[in-house]
Amino acid sequence: MSLLKATKDAVSPGGKYGVSKSESRDPIGLAVLALNKLAQSELIDRIGLRRQTEKGVFTVTRSGFRAAGAASRAFARRGKKDVAGVRVPSANNTGIFDLTPSEDEQMLVDVVSDFAAEVLRPAAAEANEACAAPGELLAASLEIGLPILGVPESLGGISEERSAMAGTLVAEALAKGDMGLAVAALAPGSVATALSLWGTDQQQATYLPEFTGDAVPAAALALNEPKVLFDVLDPQTTAVKEGAGFVLNGTKSLVVRAAEAELFVVGARLNGANVLFLVESGTEGVSIEADPAMGVRAASLATLRLENVKVAAEAVLGATDGSTYLECVRLSRLAWCALAVGTGQAVLDYVSTYVNERQAFGEPISHRQAVAFMVADIAIELQAMRLLTYRAASRAAQGKEFSREVALARKACADKGMKIGLDGVQLLGGHGFVKEHPVERWYRDLRAIGLMEGGVLV
Repeated sequence: MSLLKATKDAVSPGGKYGVSKSESRDPIGLAVLALNKLAQSELIDRIGLRRQTEKGVFTVTRSGFRAAGAASRAFARRGKKDVAGVRVPSANNTGIFDLTPSEDEQMLVDVVSDFAAEVLRPAAAEANEACAAPGELLAASLEIGLPILGVPESLGGISEERSAMAGTLVAEALAKGDMGLAVAALAPGSVATALSLWGTDQQQATYLPEFTGDAVPAAALALNEPKVLFDVLDPQTTAVKEGAGFVLNGTKSLVVRAAEAELFVVGARLNGANVLFLVESGTEGVSIEADPAMGVRAASLATLRLENVKVAAEAVLGATDGSTYLECVRLSRLAWCALAVGTGQAVLDYVSTYVNERQAFGEPISHRQAVAFMVADIAIELQAMRLLTYRAASRAAQGKEFSREVALARKACADKGMKIGLDGVQLLGGHGFVKEHPVERWYRDLRAIGLMEGGVLV
């Protein structure tokens, strides 16, 4: 049962929760009711995350392989061509500088936090080793409605207004469990959000029903490229007009779950401007090569190669003047900031407990000023990262210019996030260098914040 259907059943007159029309909530509030029900169900035990997942080495292959599921789904072409799609309105601007989550947003965060703690955290170590998220975990993430968080209610989602703030809070909460698994779970929803923000009526009618149904396809943003000193605003992937369509050539790196993805949002250079294209994995010329990275390994990162890939004119997503591409980059960076805040909070929580329990010379090591000050610095920098990220997300949700805010947030999260990971390892001493403790994994994950472009979107 989809989240939307479960929500409607739960809040209908005489439904499980007995909510009358006078007591109706906004879509996020309705979703929370269903999520709370799910959190109390036997899902956690049913998906079997208490048992060890099958180990395996994500072997790098230079021969490449076709994307899994390339021929498994045929997206139905429907909707009107060259007609603007449905757009959710911007969030209300109260004029008050208040970054406190609303009651419904906080309830949503609480439920997702439970999911991260009970499902993601126990599976993180095995997923890191296997370089893949367990299928049962990904299925559970679909059940709690992650792919439809940014999709308009009229198109089968739960978004009544711009969801940048809610998406930021959810990404942060998930990353407290594990950044790699959070990225893997958020990837399909990022493409659905992109379609909701910039898709035409035809694109939304063709693809969004798949994301709001029961069999949600894996999908990914592809902006990064394997180039020294890569600048996301100067991609080397090219798009050339040919007949009624375009031909794409280039290589994209660090693409989330690329081997199983059925739809990609690819950034390319067209007539001097950066443009987004929708590319289905079954298109001739598309190939995938495994390429696990140092961190965020559970996200199954891979390389996407485009060799004379022909797409129709309708594959262009958003404007062709570079504005849509730039907004996509900014929203993606915002999402990575939220992931950094969540992982940083995980580090702080873990080391705070550790330094209070670890004994040296007959007392906890937290009694030493050098240790106490280092933990305090983590808390200070983390709060600064959080406030900058929330500020940028709030302006994005209100439809305001947020380029300055997201630039400040990314700078802080890239620099201070990495320092938080380093200090976390340092505080654990020798234990920080071994896999028995998760801080070394969080350290590697936090290194990705200043490198990753795309993959997730809020």
